[in-house]
Amino acid sequence: MLIQGAQVALPGARQLEPRDLRIQDGKITEIAEHLEPLPGEEVLDATGRWIFPGGIDPHVHFDTPGYTHREDFQHASRAAAAGGITTVIDMPCTSVPPVISRANLEAKLEAVADQSVVDFGFHGGVSGKTFEERFPHNLHELREAGVFGIKTYLISGMETFPRVTLFQLERILEVARDLDLVVLLHAEDYDYVSSATAYFRQIGDGPWYFYRSRPETAELLAIQAAVALARRRRAPLHIVHVGTAEAVEIINTAETVTCETAPHYLAFGLEDLQRIGSPLKTTPPVKPSANRWGLWYHLARGNILYVASDHAPAPAEEKNTPSFWQAYSGIPGVQTLFPYLLSEGLLAGRLSLSRFLEAIAEGAARRFGLDHRKGSLEVGKDADLVIVNPEATWTLQVDTSFYSKGKITPFEGMTFRGKIEKTLVRGRVVYDHQQGIVAPSGWGQFLRRTP
Repeated sequence: MLIQGAQVALPGARQLEPRDLRIQDGKITEIAEHLEPLPGEEVLDATGRWIFPGGIDPHVHFDTPGYTHREDFQHASRAAAAGGITTVIDMPCTSVPPVISRANLEAKLEAVADQSVVDFGFHGGVSGKTFEERFPHNLHELREAGVFGIKTYLISGMETFPRVTLFQLERILEVARDLDLVVLLHAEDYDYVSSATAYFRQIGDGPWYFYRSRPETAELLAIQAAVALARRRRAPLHIVHVGTAEAVEIINTAETVTCETAPHYLAFGLEDLQRIGSPLKTTPPVKPSANRWGLWYHLARGNILYVASDHAPAPAEEKNTPSFWQAYSGIPGVQTLFPYLLSEGLLAGRLSLSRFLEAIAEGAARRFGLDHRKGSLEVGKDADLVIVNPEATWTLQVDTSFYSKGKITPFEGMTFRGKIEKTLVRGRVVYDHQQGIVAPSGWGQFLRRTP
């Protein structure tokens, strides 16, 4: 395939450049100001369009196997493709059994191998329940199986994946360091949240009380402790879904520690949680609006490495519960990640082109060892592309072209600038805005991290 006439987002460029791209055998083979078609070559006219590298979302919960009443790999990978995400890394905790051993990883791979339309990999995990069971042998096996990182929690609401203590986290960091693996941490302080939740549940119900049970302090306490352990052990640590701007300043004091945030922390504040209710309920919860402008500040300056969706939908009966305390914490985010950052980051002028590319693809590719083949538009890399009409605007309506199994999203009704017209994975169009998903389930390849 030859793509002609587009403005292309090249790595390191300050602005998009007019370029043609040639794709052969799933790879980008040529990038030049003008390329002539080869005999019999398919030509795609992209005049007036922008081309970006396919997005990478390294924090998703696609729930197969075990929780497929909420989501499954087929629906979620289609949502990813429609949203310009060409590579995902699935978390270990929302599977039955959880991915805490090589045997469990292989069981998960068997369950999802023929479902995805985008490329995918897995994170492994360690929970409080499995810490003493063949640890650290399981981590060695997971590394050999090709996981990209090791996920764990300082607080957890999952019976199948309970939290670890600070001592256990320190041991996990030590072993992961020696195995050249990143530890991904859900960082909220267990003692604070447990006590605050018991207190505020007695006082009332609703978004305000939920926020008060998990405020900025809960994140700050956990992140201070975790960063201190990572600094002392010189271990690679990554704090997931940071929702508190002040916490980024703590994270940036340690060379081996990075972090991500999520679009809902950039888009919404506490007043929105009070207005929207359970469709915006996540853990950690969104904070007062002044905080989200602090997150934009840190993202624009590279203090936050990338943005991930934390995609975790649930059906109406689990989200729209009589009590806000009981409502499921999680939203479907993989389809809105790229469009939101494009619209409210790049096109709104909050992010430079280089920072947008870092936030949507390059940062994650580099952190998890995918940058040899993904994350940027360069000769020799996979032809994972997103073709955008920068002049178009559109409004998200979940009853039309929203592919996730979970249909409850706080982004419902939001208008975006820039419309994704095509998504390509390894040179094949997998999504077309007029035809929908045009690749079969199973087109996505399983990715292994090579140590």
